[in-house]
Amino acid sequence: MNRRTNRVTPVALALTLGVSSVINALSLIALAEAPTLTRNNGAPVGDNQNSQTAGPTGPTLLQDVHLIEKLAAFDRERIPERVVHARGVGAHGEFESYTDLSALTRLAPLQKPGLKTPVFVRFSTVINASGSPETLRDPRGFATRFYTESGNWDLVGNNLPVFFIRDAIKFADMVHSLKPSPVSNVQDPNRWFDFFSHQPESTHMLTFLYSDQGTPASLRTMDGFGVHAYKLINAEGKVHYAKFHWKSNQGLKTFTAQQATEAGGQDFNLHTNDLRKAIAAGNYPSWDLMVQVLEADKLNAFEFNPLDATKIWPTDLVPEVRVGKLTLNKMPQNYFNETERFAPSPANLIPGIEPSEDRLLQGRLFSYTDTQRYRLGVNGQQLPINMPLAKVNNHNQAGEGFLKKQTSDINYQPSISEDGFTDDANFKLTETPLNGTTQQRGITKTLNFKQAGELYRSFTAQEKTNLVSNFSGDLKQVTNTAVKNRITAFCYKADADYGSRLAKATGLNLADVQAIADTLAETLKE
Repeated sequence: MNRRTNRVTPVALALTLGVSSVINALSLIALAEAPTLTRNNGAPVGDNQNSQTAGPTGPTLLQDVHLIEKLAAFDRERIPERVVHARGVGAHGEFESYTDLSALTRLAPLQKPGLKTPVFVRFSTVINASGSPETLRDPRGFATRFYTESGNWDLVGNNLPVFFIRDAIKFADMVHSLKPSPVSNVQDPNRWFDFFSHQPESTHMLTFLYSDQGTPASLRTMDGFGVHAYKLINAEGKVHYAKFHWKSNQGLKTFTAQQATEAGGQDFNLHTNDLRKAIAAGNYPSWDLMVQVLEADKLNAFEFNPLDATKIWPTDLVPEVRVGKLTLNKMPQNYFNETERFAPSPANLIPGIEPSEDRLLQGRLFSYTDTQRYRLGVNGQQLPINMPLAKVNNHNQAGEGFLKKQTSDINYQPSISEDGFTDDANFKLTETPLNGTTQQRGITKTLNFKQAGELYRSFTAQEKTNLVSNFSGDLKQVTNTAVKNRITAFCYKADADYGSRLAKATGLNLADVQAIADTLAETLKE
């Protein structure tokens, strides 16, 4: 061994090892030339194979700080799992604008044709855990971040255009019902159908979910939706309402329940592997961004409430316009650093877009950001995947994960110091007229069943058969007949054929279902 260079020569190895093979010798040379392993403080590690002990048979010493550091780091490799959207895969790409929407909004990515904005997208299942098969029946999250010069804009939605509930106060209860029982740790249709039997507005989403759209064949062949209405604000402060839709350029492809089970049995990472293979092969998946725009004074012109997250805006009433294209072209270099620590939130808004009065969205503005604070710490937005392109100027300081360099005494505002920051009236939020009193009441235009019926009637004969089979498969496991009757009555109210077929498949008395359905119009004020 050459002690000055700390490198092993072939001759020295031959003398040391005697009959050892040349191949082994060369491999040891390569190992000797590798960068030296270090501890977290940069100190070199002398032995990474054996703990320090008190003699040949004595106990391990607490002073072996390398051992302690390794175990401590390993013990903390898992940050808290997302309560929802735990299983996910992300990809980088770009968004190209096709048009100039500056007359409608100051939203940075939509200011001129050809403008390109870097993006990151995280796809996910909603309810199931991080290691679950990707082919299970579940809504899919479709969270898109635009890294703009005005800050990060996150469009956080799903692959289905509506949601189960319309008020965020029910969100924790809904998720609890869908998650495993706190007693048995097993997911149970008795629990979630018990909950949904009290939420007639869920009929629309349940019809989507139990159709084959609840089991997409791949992430590339599904659409994405913002679900909520947002406010678009132009330079003059004029407000329009809008909904967003990612339309797959690969077409839509779904699995039947049997196909999903078979595909998941062969590869429970199917969607991740499909996306990785497509991007690696240069088959970059893309989606057109479609926008529906509604004038603010038209909100009350519909038989339903357009700000209700359980409703779509029919395109014959509010046409879609194609405004740009999203292309994914690069997978993350490290899953944890980018996909797992990616922290999207509908609260990440930039000039030109504001939240609507949608009651579910209003709760998500807090909840999504708060769950990321719990998982990543209060400074999670300083992580590279979450850091905006725009320079961050504020006086947030210290706390877990604080990375900013702080060299000024000025950590408050206002200040006349050159180190201070100032606000800008050009970016004040719009003013919304208010009337009436505070209240705790539901919306008046519920229309809980009509769109669910229209969706059912839009399906082909085979799609209707698959829907009833999928739906009844779970509903038959419910032991409480009153719950089964009520869920089926919701479907009957949406469409008589739908409810009748579900009642037959579930073994229910159709007359009992019809009797409940007959009461719904009066009690729910349809």
